[in-house]
Amino acid sequence: MLYLIGLGLGDAADITVKGLEAVRSCSRVYLEAYTSILTVGKEALEEYYGKQLILADRDLVEQGADEILKDADVTDVAFLVVGDPFGATTHSDLVLRAVNAGIPYRVIHNASIMNAVGCCGLQLYNFGETVSLVFWTDTWRPESFYDKICKNRTAGMHTLCLLDIKVKEQSIENMMRGKKIYEPPRFMTVSQAADQLIQIIQRRREQGEELGVTEDTVCVGVARLGADDQQIRAATLHQLVSCDLGAPLHSLIVTGRLHPLEVDMLQVNAEPNALQHLKEIDSSTCTS
Repeated sequence: MLYLIGLGLGDAADITVKGLEAVRSCSRVYLEAYTSILTVGKEALEEYYGKQLILADRDLVEQGADEILKDADVTDVAFLVVGDPFGATTHSDLVLRAVNAGIPYRVIHNASIMNAVGCCGLQLYNFGETVSLVFWTDTWRPESFYDKICKNRTAGMHTLCLLDIKVKEQSIENMMRGKKIYEPPRFMTVSQAADQLIQIIQRRREQGEELGVTEDTVCVGVARLGADDQQIRAATLHQLVSCDLGAPLHSLIVTGRLHPLEVDMLQVNAEPNALQHLKEIDSSTCTS
């Protein structure tokens, strides 16, 4: 049996009882280590679970899946994922490989950023398409996420922006030379994400485009959701550029139309004057 087990968002204790029982029954336990991270390391998980963990990087999961599935038809193998097993689409491939190999599988779910983000005060059913923001380079500065955010806002929907994670990445130079030398891990912050969005806004303003998002749009920055020191900050996009939410992981939410209850909840964690630019659409909704 292949078990895909969600670990939740905080630390070792966030695994479900059902998930922990499955982990302890397995002969091999893999820890997926590239789509997200917990606030504790591999050693803390091993101590709590009572099991040795095998780190599974992107290469192993996407190119060496047969190694993970080896003998899973006659023994139990666990694949641990921070958050929920299907929070990242890459894990569907592992399930399909198991099915094609005649290996039974079971999914044990857990909390993920996709539902925990509701703690910021925005109602989950008011979210539109989730987008990903990637680190820009000197030669690659994609903007498609901005257009999706604008599309959501046109429909009155909020946008959850998942921020880039660079783990075990090679420089172009080392990749071309075939050297297995990896860059230090990098995790995009809310401040960096806000800065990239503002650069897009400024460029499109110069081109005369009608803007779907501005520097005064109300957004929410969140960090380390599920941890004891989680941070939630409602602010304008401009204010978030200078906002330090501490250690990773960070996510950014761009608001759409706001219900009065959502506004009241945002006020709990709002920066000074962050909500002063809200415009009333009707008696039950407003926007920024």
